Amino acid sequence: MNPNQALWAKGDFVQIAETMRQSGEALVAELGITPGMRVLDLGCGDGTTAIPEARLGAKVLGVDLTPYLVEAGNRRARAEGLANCTFQVGDACDLDDLDDQSFDLVVSIFGAMFAPRPFDVAKEMVRVTRPGGRIVMGNWIPGDPTYVAQLFRICSTYTPPPPEGFISPMLWGLEDHVTERFGRAGIPKENLSFDRYTFIFTAPYPTAQFVDAFRRFYGPTMNAFEAAEKNGKAQELQRELEELFASKNESGPDTTLMKATFLKVTAVR
Repeated sequence: MNPNQALWAKGDFVQIAETMRQSGEALVAELGITPGMRVLDLGCGDGTTAIPEARLGAKVLGVDLTPYLVEAGNRRARAEGLANCTFQVGDACDLDDLDDQSFDLVVSIFGAMFAPRPFDVAKEMVRVTRPGGRIVMGNWIPGDPTYVAQLFRICSTYTPPPPEGFISPMLWGLEDHVTERFGRAGIPKENLSFDRYTFIFTAPYPTAQFVDAFRRFYGPTMNAFEAAEKNGKAQELQRELEELFASKNESGPDTTLMKATFLKVTAVR
């Protein structure tokens, strides 16, 4: 298991994904999906966007690095009777088992951005997209004042420095980096468009319980707490996250609704 796979196999990301369903469906509704469209959902998790894509009649292949999330996605598809949606294990940096120009639409919402070799990711997404097809990415934005970027900022102050050669996934949230990566993969600048969208996380419990869910189930936050515990700073991290979540909550005291801004990238092959 490579380090990236180990990160996302840690905990139980399905518990976090449950809070993302509403916005996943809303985002998919704007993608112009039609019955029979061939869609690759890359870094799909357990199907937050892949399942809604299939409900619209697309032929969906979900690819994720983490076997247990692939299994969870296949269970969800079976439970809904979606024979047009399948999930398999794969690496966004190397989609060697997928044919060239085989998809009408490639979607990656907060997925492929975390793969360690971004230029390879761009190259592979372009390779498997048919001429005239589209690639749509949702990427978190570094330094953004909303919830997710601030979560990552806080956690990063408690974790050891990344290894030499590490490329921050947050760079996918900067237009110039995206332009360079797709440019090397053969997509000219004029075939790229950028928008800022809002993703909403909702939970039927208060923010303190939401912090606990991230501490127990979300790999990056779990790593931050493990490092903080070694340095005697776990309570400090807990306090910072509870303050962040409370300050961003737009719901009542017994429920959670937090908004996060992301960069929506559309590339036309």
